Amino acid sequence: MVSFGGFEMPLQYVDITTEHNAVRKACGVFDVSHMGEIFVKGADAEKFVQYIFTNDVAGAPAGKIFYGMALYDDGGTVDDLLVYKLGEQNYLLVVNAANIDKDYDWFKQHASTFAVEVTNESDVYGQLAIQGPQAEHVMETVLQLPCKELSFYTFKTLQVGGEEIIVSRTGYTGEDGFEIYGSHKFIQDSWDKLMESHQAQPCGLGCRDTLRFEVGLPLYGDELSNKISPIMAGLGMFVKLTKENFVGKAAVARQKEEGVRQKIVGIELADRAIPRHGYEVLTDDKVVGVVTTGYNSISTGKSVCMALVDIAYAKLGTPVQVRIHRKLHDGTVTKKRFYEKNYKK
Repeated sequence: MVSFGGFEMPLQYVDITTEHNAVRKACGVFDVSHMGEIFVKGADAEKFVQYIFTNDVAGAPAGKIFYGMALYDDGGTVDDLLVYKLGEQNYLLVVNAANIDKDYDWFKQHASTFAVEVTNESDVYGQLAIQGPQAEHVMETVLQLPCKELSFYTFKTLQVGGEEIIVSRTGYTGEDGFEIYGSHKFIQDSWDKLMESHQAQPCGLGCRDTLRFEVGLPLYGDELSNKISPIMAGLGMFVKLTKENFVGKAAVARQKEEGVRQKIVGIELADRAIPRHGYEVLTDDKVVGVVTTGYNSISTGKSVCMALVDIAYAKLGTPVQVRIHRKLHDGTVTKKRFYEKNYKK
């Protein structure tokens, strides 16, 4: 168990490799009840979400999910989040655990000129993530939650035992997967059913990080931060500059037009040394960047990392070095995705 975002969280149940491989090859379950749930309701709900979110939710049907960011005026990232469209006047914002209070304050601060009510219901909801190629089978047979018809980045509400729950299909592992939002009792009962079935491997924070990292998904605090914009992180596709206005628009529009000074890239090392967060990236004895996340990739066997580097060294194929315990290890700039995603489209 480790402390994470104000919670005591399981780092691993068995070991990280076993749990990682279970998600890649079969099914794993994560208790992600630490994630934040903030609701936006009212006549201006859509207008408000458009203003504080980089992606474009206008005109979308209820049941659609959007990934994007909330930005500061200078383009730095407040948080990356998922927006669930429950209805024209009702949205659920799912935010990172460590940022719940900061995000809630930031949303409230910007809500004053809109006809909306912003409520933090993070303590009310628990959440499970069921991930892997067998996730759909486990959801349907073990938990008896119909989900086959859900396409990627959609959700539905279900009435189960007099309680309304949300079932969605997104995932943070690169595999097909589902999320269940409900009361703590419902989440605990669902966890117990999964454990009794022996069809879902319990998974901790350790493999959650190795899984998301291999497919190039960012973690706030590493690949995104108040100093790292979505443009620097290579996530410009989730920033819709065609929208009328949103907080930080002018800054990211300028970055897209003029370019950025630093960029998140992938790096593959020539040997088995493991690059870690905070290690220096160098060229010709000059520090040109810093590692944001690094591992010996479980799925590929390669020593790889993501790093924030000066733009002059961000081109694919650029030779670089990573300083690990005072020794320099040769590497090459690559794509951030080290393992191909297997989502159900």
